Amino acid sequence: MLTAKPLFADSLLIQTAIYQDSRGAFQETFKAKHYQQLGIAEHFVQDNVSLSAKGVLRGMHFQRRTAQGKLITVLQGRIYDVMLDIRPHSAHFGQWFGITLEAASGQQLYIPPGFAHGFQALCDNTLISYKATEYYSAVDDAAFNALDPALAISWPITASLRSAKDSEAPSFADLSASFETTSL
Repeated sequence: MLTAKPLFADSLLIQTAIYQDSRGAFQETFKAKHYQQLGIAEHFVQDNVSLSAKGVLRGMHFQRRTAQGKLITVLQGRIYDVMLDIRPHSAHFGQWFGITLEAASGQQLYIPPGFAHGFQALCDNTLISYKATEYYSAVDDAAFNALDPALAISWPITASLRSAKDSEAPSFADLSASFETTSL
């Protein structure tokens, strides 16, 4: 049985069933008609997998013209997942929301198009899968600094490991003026 509850600014926390027995476990992570029944109308076109060590911080990422909706599933481990509304006319513009997700819970997070996204691995060998509603576009790829003090995102692990791209990303304020000219 698949259920969902609203979280923040059109996002959903989805509960899937995990069936366990002496052999292990089984979880159905996606069936289009079930997600459509939850009100997720977007068509997912790309699947991605990310493996991270404890403390790795990825984000805050978004695409400028081809905004991606995402369906996040933790396959192994635990993450602190953060979304930030970058839709210029949203009542929640510039606000963020964070939630801990773990593989054992069977929970998924649906983030609609128009959000920046990032996460921090809370244990070693954290494996996440996420479906995207638009193809990755290097031309549209953008990021702002996840440690931007103006945003004050409460990352659980203060000594984080980040890519050079993420560490050198501009502040949210430096990018927010350009959101008016995107398709977010």
